[in-house]
Order: sequence, then structure tokens, then C-alpha cells
Amino acid sequence: SFSGDRVPSGRGFSGQCPPWGGRGGVAGKDAKLRSSALPLERPFLLDAPTLCFFPPDELRTPRNVQIVAKPLVRFNLRTSGDSEHEGCYLSLGHNQPLEDCGFNMTAKTFFIIHGWTMSGMFENWLYKLVSALQMREKEANVVVVDWLPLAHQLYTDAVNNTRVVGHSVARMLDWLQEKDDFSLGNVHLIGYSLGAHVAGYAGNFVKGTVGRITGLDPAGPLFEGVDIHRRLSPDDADFVDVLHTYTRSFGLSIGIQMPVGHIDIYPNGGDFQPGCGLNDVLGSIAYGTITEVVKCEHERAVHLFVDSLVNQDKPSFAFQCTDSNRFKKGICLSCRKNRCNSIGYNAKKTRSKRNSKMYLKTRAGMPFRGNPLSPQCP
Repeated sequence: SFSGDRVPSGRGFSGQCPPWGGRGGVAGKDAKLRSSALPLERPFLLDAPTLCFFPPDELRTPRNVQIVAKPLVRFNLRTSGDSEHEGCYLSLGHNQPLEDCGFNMTAKTFFIIHGWTMSGMFENWLYKLVSALQMREKEANVVVVDWLPLAHQLYTDAVNNTRVVGHSVARMLDWLQEKDDFSLGNVHLIGYSLGAHVAGYAGNFVKGTVGRITGLDPAGPLFEGVDIHRRLSPDDADFVDVLHTYTRSFGLSIGIQMPVGHIDIYPNGGDFQPGCGLNDVLGSIAYGTITEVVKCEHERAVHLFVDSLVNQDKPSFAFQCTDSNRFKKGICLSCRKNRCNSIGYNAKKTRSKRNSKMYLKTRAGMPFRGNPLSPQCP
């Protein structure tokens, strides 16, 4: 992806692109725009949300530069869980959409952040999550962070773009904080896969401390073992809880294996999820369904979270344990000294600053709560 540099002061551009440059929709380091013209050189970033492209010498005429008008990151306030309903788009610095769309300044505000996409479109899980949040928290604002143009790239480019998108989310939150009655403490960022690390960047860049971040199987490749400032980490919000559903100690781990929150929950050990068909890996490969199996396990984190929203009467609990093997032997089934916790939306903030790895066994489908006779938290 592109690597941008700020235009030094004194060049006289005053936030405008020079006459031989092209303008993009949103400034951001590593932002990537498509053009049918010849490849452009490195973009230079201004302090204003403007992206200027400096084409090679032979292209330095405005007619050769095509402009992408659609913003690279959009904030869609969902007024309905129906995928056919467009909702309202919030625009930084514009108060009218907040009023027109009925944004509730005193209520909870959820930001749902999707991950890398191969299709360039929203997947069904997103609408299910929107609907579940609206059912559970009827007064809340549910905002979908649409960064599809930056996520529908090579994976490595999408990874580079997570920082850009996190910065955009932080700027939106900083602007909302200028409004009366809006509180960062009421903000809950929910990020799936790459979106979890976007949430981490947003929490890192925002002025103040976000109330909560939930990481739904945060992406592993290029994030495993890196510095805390380049991935989701406990210091990104007042409370960071994480569900790990596709981790592998061998081969490619789609989800991050290491703990990255205050509590990190590994359902079914965090690897093979019941109902996803990986008991027959060779059969899955033979029948061409291995992609569906991967999707099922990675996405299971989202459905566990949705389950926690809609099945309040059937809560699932996880137990603190040093590793999955000890949990499977039944050694860690204790709730003494805060050693167990609800999973998903109902997770309780822990007082301990140390990370807590937790485990549970689930069913193959909703409601996911395992054997109701198994030990449960009070």
C-alpha cells in the first residue's frame, strides 16, 4: 500500500492540492485509492482530510488524474436491522445528520467494525449483530464502520489500512465528544477479525478512554507477537474482552493465539468449533468446503456474541485456567475469587490488571450454552 508523508509547512498549499495533483476522499497513512490512470507515485498528506497524489512528470496534467469521490471510511447509523434499509450516514463536522437520524447523545453507542473482505460486500453476520444489539439495547446508537474500499485489498494492504481506519474512528469519536452529554464511557467498539485491531488503533488514538472494546477472533497473521501499539491490547479501552475461535498451534492461525485483552476467552479450546466440520478435514478438502469450515470457525466468535445478546436466559460462562488441556480434564471448574465470567456482551469487567485466559465448552449451535448441569457462575 502507499506510504504517505505530510506536506511540510511553507509550501503554500493551505490544505489544497497543487494544480498538478489529484485529490482523494480521506487522508490517512497507507490509504489506497484506485485509479484507471497509470500508477501514481506516493501520496502526500495534508493536515485537512485531503489526500493529494503527485503523479510522475509525464502525467502532470489534471486530465490524467481520476478522482474517487466516495469516502474510504463511512459511518452508517443503523435505524433498522434490515439489510435493505440504508440507514443514515454520519459526516464529521456536520450536525444535521445527527439530528435527522435521531442520534441519542446520552445512550450507549456501539461501533461495529468488519474485517478483511474477499467479496467487497457486507456479510450476513453483520446484520444479525446489528439486529441483536438493537433488540437488547433499544435506545442505543448502532453505527457500522464501513471501510470496505480499504478492506477489499490484498490482505497485507488491508492490514496496513487498519491504522488509517482506526484514526478515522478516533476522529469521529473526538468530534462526538464535543457534543453535550456524549460520553466516551458509553462507547463500545466491537471489531471482528481485522476490525478488532482497527478498534485497538481507535482506542489508542482517541482523546480519552473508550468504555469497552470487544475483539471477535482478532486476526492473527501479521499481528501475532507484535508490539502492543500495533495490535489490540488491554490499554486501548477501560475494558477489553476477546473471544478466540480459530487459533492453531500448527499451520496458519487465522485468529490471534496470544491473549490481547483483560479477559481472553477460548471457547472449545479456541480451535475446533463443534458444528464446523473440521473433524473431517480431508473430507472437507475433497469436497471443496474447507473455505466454509474456516469461515464457520472464525465467524463463530460473532455468533457467540450474538447469542449472549438474544439468549439472556441461557448465559454461557468461561473458567480461568492456565491452558486448554487442564480445562478439559475438569481441573479449573471453579468460580472462587472471580475465576469465572460470563462471555460475550454479558462479560463483567475484572479488577485485575493481569490478563486472564478463560475456557468453556459450547454446543454446535444457538443457544451455545453447554450442558446446563455443568458448573455455572452465580
